[in-house]
Amino acid sequence: MSAASRLVLYARLTRLDKPIGTLLLVWPTLTALWIAAAGWPSWLLVIIFTLGTFLTRSAGCAVNDVADREFDAHVKRTAQRVVATGRVRPVEAVLVGVVLAGCAGLLLLPLNGVTFLFALVAVAVAVSYPLFKRFFPMPQAWLGIAFSFGIPMAFAAVQGGVPLLGWVIFVGNMFWVVAYDTEYAMVDRDDDLKIGIHSSAILFGRADVAIVMACYAVHLGVLAAVGPHIGASWPYYTGLLAAAVIAAYHYSLIRTREREGCFRAFRHNHWLGFAVFAGVFADYALR
Repeated sequence: MSAASRLVLYARLTRLDKPIGTLLLVWPTLTALWIAAAGWPSWLLVIIFTLGTFLTRSAGCAVNDVADREFDAHVKRTAQRVVATGRVRPVEAVLVGVVLAGCAGLLLLPLNGVTFLFALVAVAVAVSYPLFKRFFPMPQAWLGIAFSFGIPMAFAAVQGGVPLLGWVIFVGNMFWVVAYDTEYAMVDRDDDLKIGIHSSAILFGRADVAIVMACYAVHLGVLAAVGPHIGASWPYYTGLLAAAVIAAYHYSLIRTREREGCFRAFRHNHWLGFAVFAGVFADYALR
């Protein structure tokens, strides 16, 4: 196989053709970075966290596909993944993940020690996520921790530590992750039941749609409560209102629990994250 063909496989392994995962990580991270820096983060930090998010998500995809290769072959949505089909060997995929994680680690060099320690915890949580699907009834909660760790890291990078405000935003973001990853799990529910994989979609049963919407409400409610503590004005709340409208749109997509609608709702969540960030960005820019 030519080098070019190999690179195409690596691109599919790391989901370069599916940037939704990176976007779901980057918007809350940038939101936290802007709040931590009161609207004036250095461009170096913006570049580090944006690029670091892309690299760590790509590395996580490679490791996840190795861990799930036996299951992916039996799930309609994942059956053609390159590790599951044997086009990329497990050891090869792990090496790709290690190289990408190493590149992400180099980005930490200009940052303080607290941020580095948080990064180590984030890696441990992300790497262990595929295992949680084997025994934990609600692995989406563990993913919520992994996909929210950019928030305390952003605060630590700017302020040298994480204030209570940072942890509140962290917890609120976890609810958003549970919401959109439950939508994702609703796509695979039938397949997961057959192969014995746990998910929140299975755990919630017929209450899945109601709980997803409740998680959206908690996420946006937490951000609304954060507003007065950062002196937010109308642009901030306009962003939250736009995010609420987007969440309502997702209800229209998932209420019938059809695979296509649930998957569309999941992929559309990056607009919700963008709406929140846009509101924060505009709020500080207009002060």
